[in-house]
Amino acid sequence: MKSENEILKQGLLRCNINVNDEVINKFNKYMDLLIERNKSVNLTAMTEPYEIVAELFLGSVSVLNMNIIKPGMRIIDVGTGAGFPGIPIKIVKPEIDMTLLDASRKRVIFVSEVIDKLDLKGINVVHERAEILARQDTHRENYDIVVSRAVAKLRTLCEYCIPFIKPGGLFLAYKGPGVNDEISDATNAIDLLGGEMVDVKNMDVPYSEKTHNIVIIKKTKNTPNKYPRSTGKPKKSPL
Repeated sequence: MKSENEILKQGLLRCNINVNDEVINKFNKYMDLLIERNKSVNLTAMTEPYEIVAELFLGSVSVLNMNIIKPGMRIIDVGTGAGFPGIPIKIVKPEIDMTLLDASRKRVIFVSEVIDKLDLKGINVVHERAEILARQDTHRENYDIVVSRAVAKLRTLCEYCIPFIKPGGLFLAYKGPGVNDEISDATNAIDLLGGEMVDVKNMDVPYSEKTHNIVIIKKTKNTPNKYPRSTGKPKKSPL
């Protein structure tokens, strides 16, 4: 059986990502911190090194296979949790500007520690709810791309995420099986928020047996000022 390091190296290469010792060391430090802190703080249900590498690390960076994320882009990871997909993307694409957003103080403390220990630059962590942050001028319609692995249904995620995107930018939502039903349910929300459904890509994530999809939504016009609605509304009463 291959070691986690071999799986990580080969998996990154299969995702067309340049591999060097610095990148591998950062991922190893990240995994060590995740496993250790997860003993006292509920960060992830995935605790086995193989699973962390395949599902969390390689699953996160699989989006780079689409060649959408470019140097210099401003990206926000909404509902980052323990840092996914934002931190793995930042590790292999250091030239992007990354913001991590989460409403959980414990998770924000953890990702802040990861950023410090990995000495990552050009990455910012915000402890806030998406409904509140998306109304601030410094964040509203200020990002080229929003990424999210959050567990909410797509129609709810759209209200959290689309307001952050500049017109012409993209929302890349990580989804598993059942994605087509979620897209059907989200049609009204996408339209109301100024978006347009572009595509859904089934991603071949190395060493994973799970279903990985990326939903691509383009921001075609400004989001009306009334969105996102007040805290809790997007989840309780989806568009």
